[in-house]
Amino acid sequence: MPVGDLAPELAVLLTSVAVLLLAMALPQRRHGWCAALAAAGLAAAMVIAWIQAGALPEPRLTFSGTFALDGATSWARLAIPGAALLCTGLAPRWFATDRRHGEFYAMLLFSTLGAMAVAGAADLMQLVMGILLSSVTGYVLVAYHRDWAISLEAGMKYFLVGALANALLVIGVVFVMGMAGSTDYAVLEGALPDAPLATAGLGLVLLGLFFKLGAVPAHSWVPDVAEGAPVPAAAFVTVIPKFAGAVALYRLVALAPETPALPMLVALVAAATMTLGNLSALWQEDLRRLIGWSSVSQTGYALMAVAVAGATPTALPALLAFMTVYGLANLLAFAVVAQLRGRTEIAAYRGMLRARPGAVIALSLAFLSLVGIPPLAGFLGKFVLFSAALEAGYGWLVLVAVANTVLSLVYYLRVIGPAVFAPAPEAAGTLGGTAVETLGGTARAMLWLACALLLATTLLWAPAWTLAPATLLP
Repeated sequence: MPVGDLAPELAVLLTSVAVLLLAMALPQRRHGWCAALAAAGLAAAMVIAWIQAGALPEPRLTFSGTFALDGATSWARLAIPGAALLCTGLAPRWFATDRRHGEFYAMLLFSTLGAMAVAGAADLMQLVMGILLSSVTGYVLVAYHRDWAISLEAGMKYFLVGALANALLVIGVVFVMGMAGSTDYAVLEGALPDAPLATAGLGLVLLGLFFKLGAVPAHSWVPDVAEGAPVPAAAFVTVIPKFAGAVALYRLVALAPETPALPMLVALVAAATMTLGNLSALWQEDLRRLIGWSSVSQTGYALMAVAVAGATPTALPALLAFMTVYGLANLLAFAVVAQLRGRTEIAAYRGMLRARPGAVIALSLAFLSLVGIPPLAGFLGKFVLFSAALEAGYGWLVLVAVANTVLSLVYYLRVIGPAVFAPAPEAAGTLGGTAVETLGGTARAMLWLACALLLATTLLWAPAWTLAPATLLP
């Protein structure tokens, strides 16, 4: 068992412990140093992952076959810490007066570690451990503003839905292990017994992953978390666990290509998720809840690639590319909210272009990418998803997705239109005579970094697409 195979994960683990110890030793006013240490650890994990990906001669399993070292894991090892790094940058000024400021970064790093474990899991027991680590720390992140009733409500809902979903996940793993005699993906691949208990067990495992993705029927926590969690935590929870869950779900669906009911089930969940998410977003008056419901709908699009897992070689690259672009756009939207100090009522964005043009331009870029307006990367991400689904014969699902894409434009424009075209405020830097305060500092830096990365993915789409892996282990 070469420990070096898990060097990126170990870097995150050791950094999280160091951050926790540093937070205990430092006075509250110095807890910003914990953010710097967390960012350094995440960056180190990404560098190690990049080196390992280049040095990996061929995909293989490690740690007795429980962890996959393949292209999808390498991609996740870069995307997950990278997104966590952006979330870390949003936090220092947001938590500047919180006496538990430094501990936030430790929880964020532990949750990042759980997500990395989920993405690389090649064994159901490894999957359970990763999901539990990601979930338990996620509950803490969401309810971090414990003096705010909305944050506590969001944390409680996230906990209750997660507790039920994770319990069902564990029961499903027991069923599969009892019927197949193993939890190892390499053993289960193509060898799942055609028995009701095995099918039920696999369905319960999928339900647990639907919770991580925020998909129907385990989606109800997403808008509440988007609204009530601290903005850095909301950005984290609506992106990073979803990315890990999408990769893990793809691995599971690819295990049973001879079970036609499984891809159809995922396709139906995809259609229901994107439709419910978009319809619910239409009526929102709170920007953060709108982003939450938008996140639900984006999960539906991602599930299109999962539904055609193994049926076309472009399914996995499409999933990884789409989730990366979605993550950047969603993080950018939350970075705007953080920069505007949590300004959350949609009505408060009227005429914002004159007061804070940079924030409005960044928010518009994020929303237009989430819609899929060409030539932005969001359009390219949806294009490859739709192409993969068409190749696999899911034309009806593509029609549903196209209709939902058009529908989503309505609620995004409800924010962008008034922000850009409403009458100008009375003075520069004000809105209706009231100053529009900003968070500044690293939050501003992360906003522009996310914006630059989103534009870079548009310009560098072709070389990035060639690097996306097309196969999985086992």
